Amino acid sequence: MGKMVNDLVLDAALSYLKENATQLTVCKDTPTTYGNATTVDANMLAIHTLTTADMTVGNGATGRMLTIIEQATITVDGSGAQTASHVTLCAAATNLLYVTTCTDQALTSGNTVTVPQWTITIADPTA
Repeated sequence: MGKMVNDLVLDAALSYLKENATQLTVCKDTPTTYGNATTVDANMLAIHTLTTADMTVGNGATGRMLTIIEQATITVDGSGAQTASHVTLCAAATNLLYVTTCTDQALTSGNTVTVPQWTITIADPTA
């Protein structure tokens, strides 16, 4: 007997992120809490406000995916020069929702950073 999941099930998780993630942060290490992901120099180097228009749910190559469009010219708030290694999605003033890695990049306070378009994919079950 084969395996299957209805797209509605996968979309529910991705839609939760789309509807609730209101902040994207760039961090210097793996954040473990909302405060750690959103406090300057605790871990956060840059923060940007998101809207539902910044994200779309659709078909992926192996399941369903949430696409987060490019977020350009985000001001770097972290002090001095530090290396960014993670990007997060957060629900404003409440929860750290999603953490992923990014290509290490040196960031300097007062400059800007661009987070290119990226995706979160939930794969269909396999046989």
